[in-house]
Amino acid sequence: MKLSRRIMEIKPSPTLAITMKANAMRAAGRDIIGFGAGEPDFDTPRYIKEAAIRAIYEGFTKYTPVAGIDDLKDAIIEKFDRDQGIKYRRSEVCVSCGAKHTLYNLAQVLFEEGDEVIILAPYWVSYIDIVKLTGATPVVVETSEERGFKVTPEELQGAITEKTRGIIINSPSNPTGTVYTARELKELAEVLLGKDLTVISDDIYERIIYDGQEFANIASVNPAMKEKTVIVNGVSKAYAMTGWRIGYAAGPEFIISAMTKLQSQNTSNPTSIAQKAALAALREERTEVEEMVREFERRRDIICRGLNEVPGFRCQKPQGAFYVFPNVEGVFGRSFNGRQINNSSDLASYLLDEVGVAVVPGADFGNDRFLRFSYATSRELIEKGIDRIRRALT
Repeated sequence: MKLSRRIMEIKPSPTLAITMKANAMRAAGRDIIGFGAGEPDFDTPRYIKEAAIRAIYEGFTKYTPVAGIDDLKDAIIEKFDRDQGIKYRRSEVCVSCGAKHTLYNLAQVLFEEGDEVIILAPYWVSYIDIVKLTGATPVVVETSEERGFKVTPEELQGAITEKTRGIIINSPSNPTGTVYTARELKELAEVLLGKDLTVISDDIYERIIYDGQEFANIASVNPAMKEKTVIVNGVSKAYAMTGWRIGYAAGPEFIISAMTKLQSQNTSNPTSIAQKAALAALREERTEVEEMVREFERRRDIICRGLNEVPGFRCQKPQGAFYVFPNVEGVFGRSFNGRQINNSSDLASYLLDEVGVAVVPGADFGNDRFLRFSYATSRELIEKGIDRIRRALT
């Protein structure tokens, strides 16, 4: 027996791997501070839980339509109209088992061997492997720290070839927290109009944005881009519902229909109870989201200030999401407690083994000179973790 070539060409999610290792060390009695997982540490709001409980007691525990119940689709449609001024029909919305599942289905119906898909680095760790699983080739376009990790129209134009069939834009970004302005997206749209490709707009961190900035995506800033764009979103991050596994896509009907057909053969419908919970999240939103974002903003300021005080670290202040991506190359080439640090993986391993601080190497996000920290943890633990790092590198 042998495994398929496609599974041998991809690797497990590094963020989940770091989290599992940290959890195993905790179970063995180590005091571990985790900056690895991209998961809000807040509880799911009570009103959402109550909607799920009602669904159980009302017997809403059977199969639903493959692409989601109409009430949830309508709530998603209302959300797009209210927040971005973009109008969709039910046939242009597909609900899946999380935003990652949505991205996987989308890639499978759009891309195949011989195609190229542009991915902007630093990138979310799963984009590369999701594209590889289709047989297509990921084309990584580097962005610079000096320009805030944003691609320029000229850089984007230079990456497009006759084989390009897609581009993934993630704003706010995981891992950098970068947020594209409406003006910047308009400039990118000018490059993409007229090209035979699909824009995948990963908006999962849409609600987690700071400093009074306004969210925009490429479909909202240029009406002509709507027919070229599929928007991916979900309830995991904004509503602290990571385990509920509800994501969704909105885009051209022929793409959504293909995604629904594929989903009918891989998972069928998303969990019925979780759909009712997501419906409550979108329709009955209260103050919890705003309170959570305000707390994330306070944590961002603490972790940025602290990391910038660590010798060899340089940390930009993110504009959204709940990650920082500090440049740590000032530590490379040095030795601590007999361990040589030459790259981000060396540093991440040293910090976990030496002082019990779990972070993710930047190499997994497309830039080996950085580490990714999630500040979805308490202010106390953030300060404690930074103090450990400072001592470990002194």
